[in-house]
Amino acid sequence: MLERLRELEERYLALESRMGDPEVLQDQQEYQRLAKEHADLSPVVCAYREHRAILAELQDSRALVEDADPQIREMAKAEVEALEARLAENENRIRILLLPRDPNDDKNVLLEIRAGTGGDEAALFAADLFRMYARYAERHRLRVEIMSEHPTGIGGFKEIIALISGDRVYSRLKFESGTHRVQRVPDTETQGRIHTSAVTVAVLPEADDVDVQIDPAELRIDVYRSSGAGGQHVNKTESAVRITHIPTGIVVQCQDERSQHKNKAKAMKVLAARILDLKRQEQHDSIAEERRGMVGTGDRSGRIRTYNFPQGRVTDHRIGLTLYRLESVMDGDLDEIIDSLGTHYQALALAGPSGS
Repeated sequence: MLERLRELEERYLALESRMGDPEVLQDQQEYQRLAKEHADLSPVVCAYREHRAILAELQDSRALVEDADPQIREMAKAEVEALEARLAENENRIRILLLPRDPNDDKNVLLEIRAGTGGDEAALFAADLFRMYARYAERHRLRVEIMSEHPTGIGGFKEIIALISGDRVYSRLKFESGTHRVQRVPDTETQGRIHTSAVTVAVLPEADDVDVQIDPAELRIDVYRSSGAGGQHVNKTESAVRITHIPTGIVVQCQDERSQHKNKAKAMKVLAARILDLKRQEQHDSIAEERRGMVGTGDRSGRIRTYNFPQGRVTDHRIGLTLYRLESVMDGDLDEIIDSLGTHYQALALAGPSGS
């Protein structure tokens, strides 16, 4: 580990030197590339330097444990204990920083929310979840763009897909994929009975052009008249677009914009993300199996999280975390849940196959 840390520090110093080169300063694209790598290395290099400083202090304190003065010996022993605890904590931090990074962590995401078991109540909760993620995005200055939506007549969604963009969005939201279960009394329930419904959430990294090459010859593109709300205009023009990727059978449709061109552009973005996700599944069978297990079928049983409105609590079943502040969670205050999930999966990665 120490050899790896020395190599990273050498790379860090080399980057600093190159970033000061006048030629590099004139090439903004190259400078930004180097600056990003430098910023990515900064946390682990700082931790390594702290590691060296602690070791130096520890060496000095251990030498004083043998001092002739009993008071100095006692003080030195206390310092050694404190420094050894700091060293262990810092080494654990370094191991986490050295874990292989998910190459998608810096990417924007396609957030797909679909109503599962529960009919109208599931569709209403799908709308509630979308508002929750939109509020979370607002808190963190992330941008939300609706790519496709299939609303119900009562304010819910059968399906809604949105692009969330900003700083390291995938790293924040990647553990939200799965079945989300809600327990509450619907407005239409006259007997006051609690109903259980389910909604599935999928978080897909946005595909870059270099990630996915789509052959136009492998696409079937159909245009049709939009349906639903929108006035007379939507029914008069064939602005809605349905794209079928023939090799994979993936179908994407979009009818939210009045322009056929804009609908096609949005549908292509969703299609590229889904093809990228399929490629990742094929390359990483074990990860794909875990993802399918997390997302489930929309059934109530395969849930990752439960939102219980009568008791005002939300529980993430993967980590056993229960919070009794459902209202603030539904208002987008997800940091405690998201941070706890990140810590949990880091611990699993550190433990290796036997700990997962």
